Amino acid sequence: MSGDIPVFDGHNDILLKLYRNRQDDPVNAFIQGRDSFHIDLPKARAGGLLGGLFALYSPSSDNISFDGMKDGRYQLPMPTPMDASEARPPILAKLAILLRIERESNGAVVRCTSTQDIHAARDRGALAVVVHLEGAEAIDPDLEFLEVLYACGLRSLGPVWSRNNIFGHGVPFHFPASPDLGPGLTDNGKRLIEACNRMKIVVDLSHITEKGFWDVARLSTAPLVATHSNAHALCPSPRNLTDRQLDAIRDTGGMVGLNFATCFLRADGEMRSDTPVDLMVEQLDYLIERLGEDHVGLGSDFDGAAIPEAVGSSAGLPVLIDALRTRGYSDALLRKIGSENWLSVLARTID
Repeated sequence: MSGDIPVFDGHNDILLKLYRNRQDDPVNAFIQGRDSFHIDLPKARAGGLLGGLFALYSPSSDNISFDGMKDGRYQLPMPTPMDASEARPPILAKLAILLRIERESNGAVVRCTSTQDIHAARDRGALAVVVHLEGAEAIDPDLEFLEVLYACGLRSLGPVWSRNNIFGHGVPFHFPASPDLGPGLTDNGKRLIEACNRMKIVVDLSHITEKGFWDVARLSTAPLVATHSNAHALCPSPRNLTDRQLDAIRDTGGMVGLNFATCFLRADGEMRSDTPVDLMVEQLDYLIERLGEDHVGLGSDFDGAAIPEAVGSSAGLPVLIDALRTRGYSDALLRKIGSENWLSVLARTID
């Protein structure tokens, strides 16, 4: 099994897992590694993970069970909206965990705010962390907390998770369904997009409704990016992107990161770890055919979902690389998918 293709990953939720397991010192847990993690420092090194977008996320108090994502048809309830006073403390707690990891890793983990930082981290063998906010509930209408997060390293933001907030509407966990399941951006959301363009923050379209997608497409001056989404034509989840959406991303020089979550890979929408790696390859084949080889990468959703057990964790990234080699992908194309495309779109957005 080869591990020679470096990977920059478009999305992971390890900070959420560390936050939920704070009784186990999260700094030591990440640096030393834990069997239950998809990403930690030892697994990142083993799998050739050079870095990625690390999500800050405010968990819902609804305790929605994803066990209901089975039998090829489901409609999970939309989580209750959160206000900033409820959403902000867990964001700050996760950010504090990341800051401690960076400080105590002796240079092995580095927050990066530019592609120059990412290249420098890669060159010295450090894990490059770009801070991402998944769902903007913690941000106030005046966007003052956005400034604070930016100062702490935020360079990527999804206006919504799969729940509604003052900025827009998220798609629920339904299957099968179109992404056209609700309104788009609010007036606050339009101001947020304009601020992200001005501040050079990536706008992530992975959880937003189709109407919200087109609102962003009309407003944004940056490449359109979906950090962890797949093709709706192969898996009709509303979290996945229609051909028309993929075409719009291509036309702006944007980017889609393949989501490893099995419910966004499988034609039946089920969350099953016995899902074959071949379905990941088929999604990449389709995305490359639609977008072109310069606009596709990986957006694993590590530590946030069930992924194919053959990959298992970031240490298993070479399993996917080898499957793509078997399919006939050249090393030049694998390098693009692994990291070069992400670094290109980030250079055109955050630098």
